[in-house]
Amino acid sequence: MSTVSRRGASSPRELTRMGDRISFLYLERCTIHREDNAITAEDADGITHIPSATIGCLLLGPGTRVTHQAMSVLGDSGAGVVWVGEQGVRFYSGGRSLTRSSALVEAQAKKWANHRTRLEVARAMYRMRFPDEDPAGLTRQELLGREGRRVKERYRTEAAKYGITWGGRHYIPGDFGSGDPVNQAVTAAAQCMYGIAQTTVAALGCASGLGFIHSGHELAFVLDIADLYKTEIALPIAFATAAESPEDVGSRTRRAVRDEVNRIGLLRRCVDDIKSLLLPEEVDDPMDGGIDRVTLQGDRGAELESGRNYDDGMPW
Repeated sequence: MSTVSRRGASSPRELTRMGDRISFLYLERCTIHREDNAITAEDADGITHIPSATIGCLLLGPGTRVTHQAMSVLGDSGAGVVWVGEQGVRFYSGGRSLTRSSALVEAQAKKWANHRTRLEVARAMYRMRFPDEDPAGLTRQELLGREGRRVKERYRTEAAKYGITWGGRHYIPGDFGSGDPVNQAVTAAAQCMYGIAQTTVAALGCASGLGFIHSGHELAFVLDIADLYKTEIALPIAFATAAESPEDVGSRTRRAVRDEVNRIGLLRRCVDDIKSLLLPEEVDDPMDGGIDRVTLQGDRGAELESGRNYDDGMPW
């Protein structure tokens, strides 16, 4: 894995770009300092200067150390910071999101709070996973039944492809070693999908507990998003890795997922998928621009100008 100085022209657009001025930047195996209003990423090969105002969200990968002053300038510039595994396949901790706008989380809450729109989003998620089917008109129970059948079919297809004996999905939470090698590989791949989803949800400032398919857990929405990529990415990698060798299958699967995620730019796609699910077309992209916009809530959905006193309509 290359260090920051070996990456050449490190750029806030390296992982994904969501507007002219707001982006992700991933760093690893370096020490992050502050110099004036910029941050610096230093490793054994030298120092890379990065203007803090160009960063929407800084993803800190393995081997990174960050100084108090660096965090201070990132906070002053409104940048988010998330501590992640390699290429974002694990989520460890997160600070503020990369946007000051509440448009995305408000859109999520509105769609979640209405039973009709909550089901519409669930159908849209199913359509993303299985584009050859039209889930229009399906009930939640029918969606769950079809999803279960499709996933079982994919398990059997992948097992037959690689000549693996498949006895079904078996996983005991907290006991990774209880499953056979292929089940361990599936678990490891799924954990990577959860990490990527949680990293993106946190960076976008969405509510991780407001799920449209899953519910009752603080990471319900994270589980929803992670499942979008399960049959397409996680399962093929898991079965291919287990077929190669049963040895050290967990870590080998995680590395294989990491490499594939980096190759296809899954973080960018994950961002776009969340925005397409939650934001109606008429709402401006909250990640475009960097100007604070604070309003007050009036009656019937009206937005009132902030910074003034509304006592009888008279300013102080």
